[in-house]
Amino acid sequence: MSANLNVIDANNPKRIALIAANAATSEQTGWPIGFWWAELTHPYWEFTEKGYKVDIYSPDGGRLVADGFSDPEDASGYSAHDLISLGFKKSRSHAALLENTPSIDSLNIADYDAIFFTGGQSPMYTFINNEKLHKLVVDFHEAGKVTALVCHATCVLLKANTADGKLLAEGKTWTGFANSEEQFADNFVGMRIQPFWIEEEASKIPGTNFITGGMFKPFAVRDGRLITGQQQFSGAAAARLVIEALGV
Repeated sequence: MSANLNVIDANNPKRIALIAANAATSEQTGWPIGFWWAELTHPYWEFTEKGYKVDIYSPDGGRLVADGFSDPEDASGYSAHDLISLGFKKSRSHAALLENTPSIDSLNIADYDAIFFTGGQSPMYTFINNEKLHKLVVDFHEAGKVTALVCHATCVLLKANTADGKLLAEGKTWTGFANSEEQFADNFVGMRIQPFWIEEEASKIPGTNFITGGMFKPFAVRDGRLITGQQQFSGAAAARLVIEALGV
């Protein structure tokens, strides 16, 4: 019986649209910024190990570039522990998935069971005011699809409005990069890194319930079809909640 179920799953896999940020330059620090490796590779691993089909998109399409500190081979050694990302980088077939990503303009919601937005530093500049991206989040959610965002990608929820003109985050319990983590990062590099802090801005949304777990510890929250993860250590946790929400 289990063998038959596996055949069915293989023939009709759940499909995930995974969105990663295009490269940008931080107006705060002047650093080149992009997506965060672990927030892409760890969810990708969770989904593909489950037998899901994952397609990687970006807002503008084209080659994706990761934040340096997220690179397990970066000289800083900050992410040297991240063997999943290292394996993804070293696999030619996987690394090729980031060389020429399709843009979200070509994404058909009907083709997917869920959408998953990865973070990094770039989203704080390239997601926050991208109305096309905001609409994609809301359209997925209002179509009854599972909608997940991790780390700084959750900044989208500060501006994504539903059809009735209210923020999608109103009345929702969610998480994202915490004030305490922003302060730690600023202290670590000796300057203000982000143009705004998500938790600080979330506190201004009426009726929302922004919560956080331990600082730089895996933490993800599910509120119906909306799933959010706190920071770079929360990608796998958020992916598992997506799998739970899909029920397969």
